[in-house]
Amino acid sequence: MPSTNLTFADRDAHRAWLATQAALPAGFRVGCSSFEFMPREAPKLARMTLTLIALDAPTTSFAALFTRNAFPGAPILIGRKRLAEPALGAVIINNKISNVCAPGGVETSERICAAVGQQLGLPATQILPSSTGVIGWTLPADPIIHAVPATIAALAGGSVLPAAEGIVTTDLYPKVRRATVDGGSIVGIAKGAGMIEPNLATMLVYILTDIAVPRAELRQMLARAADASFNAISVDSDTSTSDTVVALSSGRVPFNDWGVFERGLHQVCRDLAEDIVRNGEGVRHVVRVTVRNAASLGLARALGKAVVNGPLFKCAVAGNDPNVGRLIQAIGKYVGAHAAGINLAKLSARMGGIEIFANGVFQLDPAKELALVAHMKQAELYASVPSNDGVFAAPINYPPHERAVELEIDLGNGAASAAVLGGDLTHEYVSENADYRS
Repeated sequence: MPSTNLTFADRDAHRAWLATQAALPAGFRVGCSSFEFMPREAPKLARMTLTLIALDAPTTSFAALFTRNAFPGAPILIGRKRLAEPALGAVIINNKISNVCAPGGVETSERICAAVGQQLGLPATQILPSSTGVIGWTLPADPIIHAVPATIAALAGGSVLPAAEGIVTTDLYPKVRRATVDGGSIVGIAKGAGMIEPNLATMLVYILTDIAVPRAELRQMLARAADASFNAISVDSDTSTSDTVVALSSGRVPFNDWGVFERGLHQVCRDLAEDIVRNGEGVRHVVRVTVRNAASLGLARALGKAVVNGPLFKCAVAGNDPNVGRLIQAIGKYVGAHAAGINLAKLSARMGGIEIFANGVFQLDPAKELALVAHMKQAELYASVPSNDGVFAAPINYPPHERAVELEIDLGNGAASAAVLGGDLTHEYVSENADYRS
């Protein structure tokens, strides 16, 4: 469950709340600039934003996790090498083009790092690159390098919100979360709306803290936090070539209660993960699947993902149709293919707290059907009504609430549990991805 239960009346109310979360931890500055360029592969004028996260002094305490996609982007290849460096001083991020399998992609990213490092007085090896956007296009190195001085000139402390806005692509709104830990803070920003089933989508996450956490401990804690959050979500079952989760400590606040720090880190990661799903491309319902009493954590999480990734069930949720036969089908499909030895005789399932399946049969009646429809409508983020020309209403640009379609599956054959978040499958998702490059 989210650490909060927020509601917002409109975009302005959401933006006002974001501002309350956005105070940068001590020792960090962010800056952005944007410019027009002509993609080589599609000669139509486009706009790119360059975002810089800089530490006041390079840190030895940094951690990063990257995509498991077998075709990683050039920034991922470089980032994996940066993990062995003694210190990191800045992260440079561009949107619009992800620099994946493009000719000379690694060399281009290294040129950009060198340009940033030269301006900041740091070696290129202390600059971490990140890119997100269209896969396969060539990164425009010269326009980016030309924009570096303006990006550095824009560096400022105070708020992380400019960076949260600068990294977005198809996101409808920026995402910022924070946790206060004694005298310090943990602040995270994220982008990601489609191609989301991280296996660490184009998901980028940057977590900043002024708490002095040693490198080894930070890396271990980030891996655990990401596994319980970003690895437990899916918008569309596709794993991006550019997934990146970075954590940086400026070391300004002495601290040694790692249990307290890790709880704060988990909170920030969980909240950002849910924000990503809620802001998924075309998502009108968040679906939370809690699998209990499974034989293993792996089974519980895999079964939850099988449910949130089932296209027929996702479509039913989009239409506020409690077609729970599609839910049971998805469960049976996964178990039959991947865990055939499991006895499902004790399986029970609930939606919105209402029992829908037990003892091998459905537990449904007209009153339950009406209650299930009401539960789904309550979780709807916005209604999609086609106009006379068949065009569906655009998604709203703020999250009105944090409710979800709640599913509980009890396997009754173990002690492990997991919660997985996903979204529905809508007309808007298909339209957005059909027209993504056009």
